[in-house]
Amino acid sequence: MPTDAKRDAVADLAGRISRSSIAIATDFSGLGVNNLTELRKRLREQGVEYRVVKNRIALLAATEAGLDQFAELLEGSTGIAFGYDEPVTAAKTLDEFAKQTRLPLIIRKGIMDGAVLSSTQVAALAALPPRDQLIAKLLGQMNAPITGLVYVLSGPVRGLAMVLQRRGEQLAAEGG
Repeated sequence: MPTDAKRDAVADLAGRISRSSIAIATDFSGLGVNNLTELRKRLREQGVEYRVVKNRIALLAATEAGLDQFAELLEGSTGIAFGYDEPVTAAKTLDEFAKQTRLPLIIRKGIMDGAVLSSTQVAALAALPPRDQLIAKLLGQMNAPITGLVYVLSGPVRGLAMVLQRRGEQLAAEGG
């Protein structure tokens, strides 16, 4: 018979799973308490939560949340980073932490929009530029044809203005 604490833990974790836009499973074995505290702090600054979970409770929570693929993330010592806003943020923060600290934090797998991501796919996600930069690049690409069209259309008018200006300078030189 499950205890009330376990039922609450399953319900809490099921809520986190269903609310998250991405969940990334990590193997945190080998990290000390101070390292985990620093990791949690960095993730929290980015709006990401990090939870060390018991695999059995996480499996029950995933089933309750209707995300059966979540079982693929669970093996060994499991810590899960839950990203709620932009999926890239969680992956990027975990990747940067592992690279900067050179600690044995292993990113195993992730799940985003119901699809399971391998560790290489999570690393590729972390390598993406920030959302604002991608939007700016897209807008620049959309603006380029319009700018080119304006430049081409203003060419004859600019040429006529240059001819008239030179002719005016020539007449002023002859008359002066």
